[in-house]
Amino acid sequence: MTSTATSREKPPKGEATRARILVRAAAAFRDLGFHDATMRDIAAAAGMQVGNLYYHFSAGKSDLLYECQRTALKLLLDGARRVEAGPGTAPEKLRALVARHIHCLLVETGGSAAHLEFRALPPARRASIARGRRAYEAVLRRTLARGAKAGELRPVDAKLAALALLGALNGIVTWWRPEGDRSPEAIATSYAETLVGGLLP
Repeated sequence: MTSTATSREKPPKGEATRARILVRAAAAFRDLGFHDATMRDIAAAAGMQVGNLYYHFSAGKSDLLYECQRTALKLLLDGARRVEAGPGTAPEKLRALVARHIHCLLVETGGSAAHLEFRALPPARRASIARGRRAYEAVLRRTLARGAKAGELRPVDAKLAALALLGALNGIVTWWRPEGDRSPEAIATSYAETLVGGLLP
């Protein structure tokens, strides 16, 4: 009984290794850029041989890029759906979505710009990620539209406003560095005040 419960609490060794590799790959993509980071760089950062890296990600950087994007998108979408279904006014939910997005990008995925390399994915995988992106954008658009209808937000083009928000949020990874003088929490607070404040009636 004890061993069964423990196995449910801890991810299998292979999954834990893959998760560790993704964190290291995200850091390499952040520091070196996706196109300049090599499998050798990522293997060295993960403390393993290149051959072992290909064992977990047989298609190389393409596999790693897809998994980085898929993981980040799942975190974003799960969090956004919880915010949308929860209590609060539209401005409160929008602030929560902004903060959640920044936390995901800078803390949970290490500030990687991998999600910006969308067009580097193979077509089939690009289509899969695109579906998730549309679902995430839809949450933002519904929040904006409901807020405008309730008089809590200014009436704006929800699609363009959502894209503007996403552009501002995703762009953070192009300049943020872990050793910088602004913490993810401070950035989230500032961005929420600026982006949501501009949408208030």
